[in-house]
Amino acid sequence: MKDLTPAKADLDPIEIASRDEIEALQLERLKWSLRHAYDNVPMYRKRFDEKGVHPDDLHTLADLAKFPFTVKNDLRDNYPFGLFAVPREQISRIHASSGTTGKATVVGYTHGDLDVFGDMVARSLRASGVRPGEMVHNAYGYGLFTGGLGAHIGIERLGATVVPVSGGMTPRQVTLIEDFKPHAIMVTPSYLLNILEEFHRQGLDPRDSSLQVGIFGAEPWTNAMRHEVEQAFDMHAVDIYGLSEIMGPGVANECVETKDGLHVWEDHFYPEIIDPETGEPVADGEMGELVFTTLTKEGMPMIRYRTRDLTRLLPGTARSMRRMEKVTGRSDDMIILRGVNVFPTQVEEQLMATDGLAPHFQIELFRDGRMDAMRVHVEALPDTADEASKSACADALAQRIKSIVGISTEIMVADPGGVARSEGKAKRVVDNRPKER
Repeated sequence: MKDLTPAKADLDPIEIASRDEIEALQLERLKWSLRHAYDNVPMYRKRFDEKGVHPDDLHTLADLAKFPFTVKNDLRDNYPFGLFAVPREQISRIHASSGTTGKATVVGYTHGDLDVFGDMVARSLRASGVRPGEMVHNAYGYGLFTGGLGAHIGIERLGATVVPVSGGMTPRQVTLIEDFKPHAIMVTPSYLLNILEEFHRQGLDPRDSSLQVGIFGAEPWTNAMRHEVEQAFDMHAVDIYGLSEIMGPGVANECVETKDGLHVWEDHFYPEIIDPETGEPVADGEMGELVFTTLTKEGMPMIRYRTRDLTRLLPGTARSMRRMEKVTGRSDDMIILRGVNVFPTQVEEQLMATDGLAPHFQIELFRDGRMDAMRVHVEALPDTADEASKSACADALAQRIKSIVGISTEIMVADPGGVARSEGKAKRVVDNRPKER
């Protein structure tokens, strides 16, 4: 793989500023954001007043802990535009979730917000090893999902060439990569595995492709998957992080020269880590739930938004801004099985370490008598698809999960192609347990 480290002269000065400079800017912008939310969003004025705090009470960054949290249900309760801080006519773009678990969560952006969005994705692309004039194959979904259009404006802002493919039609994805010869691809990690399979189906060696960088986001993935992808394509694989409530992709990104966690773009997003049970802040370096406050967002400021993502904050390396460790799971999709906390990424890590199995999986939760149980659906590689080999692979994976994760699991090994594929975010957990009445 080529050395794609960006030149220091190409970085935004704030990326390598001193911590004192960064924190002074954060404090100034945080005061503005709290005041903007309080003055223009009825929910925030009510919440602040109920807690007995006022924007003028913020004198240090630590004072932010006095202010109330925002949670996902707040967006649903204020559907559709109740959290907008500017008149609806000043909103240039609206995105929304699918609403599969209730009312859709709606987010709005002013023209200025979209400028910041483009700048942050462009910064993330540059950190990933992409340069102006290079081509980026954008396989994130377009539409109400923030991924496709968010990546799109960042690619253009950088001065690169965007190929707006979106997801799906996997054979065409490979054809366009072969014909257009892009430098980079932006895609969910689970869908990249589908694209990899399609390379093999077409008799093509992915290591001969033009791709030098893969920028993966929208779902957790492991360093084991990074290793597999980098070996398969002979390209760098870096992590991008974002969420619609805060902006979309580009809130944080790994730097290609270190790949040691995602640098949070702290000049626009203030991160905290809290104990998910107590809500109290924990020190940098301790694991907990990630909380974000937007510092410059005009259309829909977010104050202490609980992401439910579990990670920890670490000192900066390639940049002065702090890093967040790769997300290990979510506090709200964590599986608790017979008293053991289980995350899909833990299962994925053991799958990737088991010979003879493809990197596709789905966890099924079911009820065995009075007890909750879990089975993992995986698939064999073509050369281990005979019944004896599949049985051996199942035993090996079950033993690994028992040893490392601490639970007994039923492993179902299907033939190649037997696990449902994703063309966007992978659905890792299917809950077939009877609903409690």
